[in-house]
Amino acid sequence: MAESTNSESKRQKTITHAPHASLLPPPQLHSIVSAWLQDDIPSHFDVGGYVVGSNIQKAELWMKSSGVLAGIPFFEAVFNACGECNIQWEDDAIEGKLFDIKGTKIKLATVTGPVSHLLRGERTALNSMSRCSGVATLSNQCVQIAKSQKWGGEVAGTRKTTPGFRLVEKYGLLVGGASTHRLDLSQMVMLKDNHVWSCGGSIEAAVKKARGVSGFSQKIEVECQSLDEALIAAGAGADVVMLDNFTPEQLKKDAKSFKEKYPHVTVEASGGITIETMAEYFSEHVDVISQGKLTQGYGCV
Repeated sequence: MAESTNSESKRQKTITHAPHASLLPPPQLHSIVSAWLQDDIPSHFDVGGYVVGSNIQKAELWMKSSGVLAGIPFFEAVFNACGECNIQWEDDAIEGKLFDIKGTKIKLATVTGPVSHLLRGERTALNSMSRCSGVATLSNQCVQIAKSQKWGGEVAGTRKTTPGFRLVEKYGLLVGGASTHRLDLSQMVMLKDNHVWSCGGSIEAAVKKARGVSGFSQKIEVECQSLDEALIAAGAGADVVMLDNFTPEQLKKDAKSFKEKYPHVTVEASGGITIETMAEYFSEHVDVISQGKLTQGYGCV
C-alpha cells in the first residue's frame, strides 16, 4: 500500500514544462533544428570544439528580462541533435508563465554534456528560445488587453513570419494565448485582390472556383475593402471575411450591418492594427483581430 502511495505521489509531481509540445511533429522538429545547426556549425573541422575538448560540463540557462517563457521544445531539440546532452528544468520553468524580472535573473535549466557539444548548440538554442519568448510575450500583452476590455474575440497573428522560422513564431503565438491564423497556404484559402482580379474582378467567381476544388473540408476567407464586398463574398459562400484597413468607426458600423445578415460568417479585422490601437477595434460583431507585428515586430527576451 505504501509503495502505491509513493508511486502516485511521484506521478503527481511530474511537471509538464511545455504543454503545447505535442503539437510539434518530431520529424519536422528534427529537420528544422538540423537545418539551423548546419547553418551555424563548422562545415569541416570544429577547431573551437577541439580546443575545449569533450569533458562533461554544466551550462545554466538564466532568464534576465521579463517576459513569457516559450520555446522549450526547440531548445531541447537543439541539444538532442548535438548529442549526449541532458537538460534538467527548474520546477517553475513552464511555458506560458510570465516572469517578472526585478533586478535578479531567474534560473530556468541546467544542461549537462560534453563541453564541445554544449558550445555547438548554445547560441542556436538561445536564439530560438529568446525569439519564441518574444512572440509569446507580445501576443500575451495583446490577449491581456482584450481580456481587460472583456472583448470575446480572438487575437491572431498573420502569415507574415520569418522564412525558416515560421514554426517557432506560430508556436510562440499559441503559448502567448493568441491564435496562429493559417499556418501556410494550404491550411485555409485566402482570396485577396490579386485572386479576384484574375477572375475578372468577380469575388463570386473567385469564391466558387476555390470552393469547387477545396470542398467542405477547407474554409475560404476573402479580403474585403468594403461592406458591399463582404456581403458578396458571404453570399458566394465564404466562411470568413476580412475587413481590411478599415477605420475603427467604419469597422464597427459595417461589421454590425454584416452580422445582421450573416451572423455565422466570421469577421476578421486586419490592416494597420497595433497593440497601441487594437482596443479601438473591439466590437461584439468582430470575431478576430489579426496583427502582422506579432511575428514581425517582436523583441527578444
